[in-house]
Amino acid sequence: MLAAHAVPLTHSRGRRFPEPPHPYRNDFQRDRDRVIHARAFRRLEAKTQVFTRRYSDHFRNRLTHTLEVSQVSRTIAGALALNVDLVEALALVHDIGHPPFGHAGEKALDTAMREHGLFFDHNLHALRIVEDFEQRYAAFRGLNLTFEVREGIIKHSHDYSADEHPELAEYLLDQRPPLEAQLIDLTDEIAYNTADLDDGYEAHLLSLEQIREGIPAFERFYREVEQLYPTAPDKLKFNESLKRVLSRFVSDLITNTQSRVQRAKIQTLDDVRHHPDRLAAFSPEVESERKQSKNFLYENLYYSPSLAEEKEDAERIVKELFTFWMANPKTLPTNYQEKAKQDSLPRVICDYIAGMTDNFIFEQYEKHCGTAR
Repeated sequence: MLAAHAVPLTHSRGRRFPEPPHPYRNDFQRDRDRVIHARAFRRLEAKTQVFTRRYSDHFRNRLTHTLEVSQVSRTIAGALALNVDLVEALALVHDIGHPPFGHAGEKALDTAMREHGLFFDHNLHALRIVEDFEQRYAAFRGLNLTFEVREGIIKHSHDYSADEHPELAEYLLDQRPPLEAQLIDLTDEIAYNTADLDDGYEAHLLSLEQIREGIPAFERFYREVEQLYPTAPDKLKFNESLKRVLSRFVSDLITNTQSRVQRAKIQTLDDVRHHPDRLAAFSPEVESERKQSKNFLYENLYYSPSLAEEKEDAERIVKELFTFWMANPKTLPTNYQEKAKQDSLPRVICDYIAGMTDNFIFEQYEKHCGTAR
């Protein structure tokens, strides 16, 4: 049973190109499956989350991170009686627009585009992927996803202005996204705030003492775990503590979102859309703990000296390849040369680089610019 304010499948605004119903899958399930079978989704397996494989094959990549976001999102959506199929599709597609090299690659690509009066936004790029770049069907370009999934791609983590983005006007930019979409940005944070602590500790870039001192919520649970398992190895005590941190974030997001919906007297999906604020949120106490965890990761992991060289290499590779293709567009693949006849060359180069895996962009750099490392 769906909550009255959830997105009912029967009220979907449908697809850009109408299709007959499937005999045993609803439209949001079909969207989920189309995302999973997309080439862009498969490429996430070879895109950096935080660590490259230089450290270990055990660490998250962009694909395994996406699967963890999907698992957390489904759990929370089920507890809130939201449309789990829609939430799953949105979770699986939420990072599909990311370029290689994680946030370092995204920063470098945006910087290169701004030199030409343009910009790079991974949400808007994701929409371009599902609307145009994926070509699997004879009847239409793209994946022909439902309106609700396309809307969630661009609105799950950011509010866009119709004045600044008139091309997005169809996506109800003056309204809030459904709760199914609002959840995704928060479940994304739950997943990476805990997973990056795990990988950072496993990589020996974060010590147990650092984490205990820098994240009070973790320290509280660690003391509890020490009482329960005094003889357990530190790694297992760490695992038990981190598991409790994740559970706290998830439980709080469920209960606080329920409370906010009740206090706002939300009855329908339209109530959600016209509420002045997003309703999915952590409580003030847990929001403070989330910020502490995120700030700790930025200060001690993401900008750590151990990762600085890789980030600098990533930014240099993206910048130099972008510059090379601006000066030598005839070395682009033939299909991208054709695209450049209809679209601006910087945008075409951006699209090409954004679709690359880490491995492929290294190959391209060594082919055109010299040794990458």
